Formats: sequence, C-alpha cells, structure tokens
Amino acid sequence: MFLKDKKYILDGGTGQTLIEKGLKPKGTLWSATALINNDYHNLLVETHLDFINAGAELIVTNNFCVRKRGFLKNNVLEHFESANRIAGQLAQRAKDLSNAQVLIAGSLPTRGDTYKSSFFQTETEIYQEFYETAKTLNPFIDLFFLDVICSVKETKIALEAVKQFKKPILIGLHFKNNARLPSGELIEDVIKEIHNYNYCGIIAACVSPEIARVVLPEFKMQKFPYGFKVNAFKNIPDDYLIDEKSGQQPTSILGTRKDFTPAVFKKFVDSLVNQGANLLGGCCEIKPSHIQSIKNLI
Repeated sequence: MFLKDKKYILDGGTGQTLIEKGLKPKGTLWSATALINNDYHNLLVETHLDFINAGAELIVTNNFCVRKRGFLKNNVLEHFESANRIAGQLAQRAKDLSNAQVLIAGSLPTRGDTYKSSFFQTETEIYQEFYETAKTLNPFIDLFFLDVICSVKETKIALEAVKQFKKPILIGLHFKNNARLPSGELIEDVIKEIHNYNYCGIIAACVSPEIARVVLPEFKMQKFPYGFKVNAFKNIPDDYLIDEKSGQQPTSILGTRKDFTPAVFKKFVDSLVNQGANLLGGCCEIKPSHIQSIKNLI
C-alpha cells in the first residue's frame, strides 16, 4: 500500500542499466528488447534486484518503450500485450526474490515522441492504448505511474483510462528548461485539472537536476507527495527527436554527465529532501550506485 506520509526511494534508469549489463537493443525497441527476447528476462530481473538491493522501495516496470507506434515500426506489434505482461511478471519476480517490502509501479509511458507533446493517434486511440497497457499490468502492480507525460491533455486521457482500476496513480510530468511542459503549459494548469482523480503524488520525470530544483517548489502548492526521477543526460535539446533510421541510443546523442556521480546525487537529493521532497529517484543514466548513495538518507 502506498503511504502518502512516507518518503520513498525510487529506482533509477532500468533501460540504460540493462544496456550497461549487456543488453543488445533491437532497432529502436531499446529496453523493450529485454521483454521480447526471452534470453534477457533474467538480466531484467537482475537489474530490478540491483535497484532493490541498492535501497529502492518503489520500482517501475520496464515497459517505457512498449508503445504501439514504435512496435509497428519495428515489426513486432504482435508482442505489444505480451511485452507489457512480461514487464509486470518480471518486476513481480524480482520483488518476490528480494523478500523486501517493495512497491511496483506500472509504467504508462507517454504515447507521443518522448519529450514531445504532439501525437500521431486520435484521443480515442491514445485512451485505448493507455487502457490496454494498464489492464495488462494491473495484476502485478501496486500503483500506476504516468511516465514522462508532456501535456495536460495527455495527463487527463491517461487518468481517465486507468481510473476504473481503482489504484493510486503517480503522475510523472516532463519539463523543459523554461519549467513548462513540452506543451508550453504550467504546473498549475495540470494541478487544477486532476483533483477528481485518485493520484497519490506528482514527480518531475526524466528531467535534469537543475530543472527539478526549479519545478519542485511549485509542487508544494498541492497537498500530495512530490519528488523527482532525474536523469544524467548532458542536455535534452528542445528539437530532440529519435533517429528512427540509425537506431542510435539516446546517450550517444544526448551525452552522459560525468560530474553527476553518486556522491553528487546524494547531495542533490539531500537538499531537496530538506525542501519537502519525499519521492526520490532517478531515470536515464542513474544507476544502482546512485540509489545506493541515498539508501540511508531517509
């Protein structure tokens, strides 16, 4: 059960950690390759366990890249449902093996291009994809995680799609350097639209530490838990788009910050805990060693 008055350590970047461990992504499926290819299932369980053993109390299922548009382009659309199911099953297996009191959050990733607010589907199709993902994950999870959502419109569609499952919903919003969503909307634009839903907190999702520092004070305006999953990319330019033809990994384009070491991450987290943050985690390029550094912080 998610407790709103408790501080939680979240996991880090599962996909990037898998690649570091030896995952060879197929096309632009990236971390979803570990779900489609049975040979990588144990590696994914091991990755979840690494984060749990490092101190994570809430892990996110590894289905951020399980999206119909991407699966269609990679000619694996028939694996959409099974990939989501396997993501839930393997997270549950890791939890069982750990014997730890860990919560599993089911990832409901943005349905447009990552870090963009534009869509390639109708609102009905977006709703249906959120619903299908949620329905498949539901037996294995404790709460849902809206993963790197980029607009008020997308937030509301996702909330509507999962409300019937009656589980807490953690809202993960992505922000640009101007502290606005990719849609150009403000935090308060989101907050005023979500009061009637069963959300249990808001986090700044896959943002730089600098952006997290700017947006978190705005989260204090609402009464629910808040926090962050920060990345260690050098920079995400506003015009960033995945190169569908080359299949290049995001880190090869966005770079990795060498200065954001576990020790620096610990100082960063400590400073925001002192400002009231209680959902503390990482995203791309945040490894188990980073999470280990804050294990005793709370």
